[in-house]
Amino acid sequence: MDSKKAAELRKRAWEIRYTGLKMVKNARSGHIGGAFSLSEIMSVLYFDKMNVRTDDPQWEDRDRLVLSKGHATVALYPTLALRGFFPLEWLDTFRKADGQLSGHAEMRHVPGVDMSTGSLGQGLSAAVGMALAGKCRDKDHFTYAIVGDGEIQEGQIWEALMFAAARRLDNLIVILDNNKVQLDGTVREVLDTGDLKAKFQAFGFHTLEIDGHSVEEIAAAIDEARAYKGKPHAIIANTIKGKGVSFMEGRCQWHGKTPNDEQFALAFKELEEKCEV
Repeated sequence: MDSKKAAELRKRAWEIRYTGLKMVKNARSGHIGGAFSLSEIMSVLYFDKMNVRTDDPQWEDRDRLVLSKGHATVALYPTLALRGFFPLEWLDTFRKADGQLSGHAEMRHVPGVDMSTGSLGQGLSAAVGMALAGKCRDKDHFTYAIVGDGEIQEGQIWEALMFAAARRLDNLIVILDNNKVQLDGTVREVLDTGDLKAKFQAFGFHTLEIDGHSVEEIAAAIDEARAYKGKPHAIIANTIKGKGVSFMEGRCQWHGKTPNDEQFALAFKELEEKCEV
């Protein structure tokens, strides 16, 4: 990746955060922490790697993305709007009764959303099914699944991983948002998931570990996964919950808490300095 493209993707990531924060302020609700940890990943996927058509969201040969940690719509919806799937004005309806952007990923009413998610652990199974269907139909598109590091405490995640490996679904790329913090504490405090790279490898996955805020490392890992044949892929992306806002970073309190007016002002100021909005 050349320096110009990397700079563009970094700027997009900060724009996703800034746009998401505006969405939360308008709604006075939303999950900020685990969305801000995802912003570079979403930027690279939708503005560089994924093969999609904004004018035809249901295009049969598109790449798919399942946001298994479905509460992170504060990253998903701004990304889709900035990519052109629907007007930015729709974001003003986030979590409103008369709108169509629910708090968790919604496929029936939101162009670009490939699977409705929110019950943790279930989205990955849907992604595995999509990848299997692609194989059965001899398609060459990829299915990406973004899972949370708290979410992988669910047993269904590991059942899906076993099945994907058994079927050699090398068109499946699982990206773990490893921000190490969940709703009510650190992952280590709540239920330590141990050596994740060793576990994914033991379950039969081609596994990479990267800095999840480096657009260069994200892009390189996706390129390596797409070129590697015979196994499904896991990218462990080490991230920071609440990335970009100093008082939110690494703190479980900002999993789903809404800032007050003073905190919003400070958060916007910090993000403006980074993305020059």
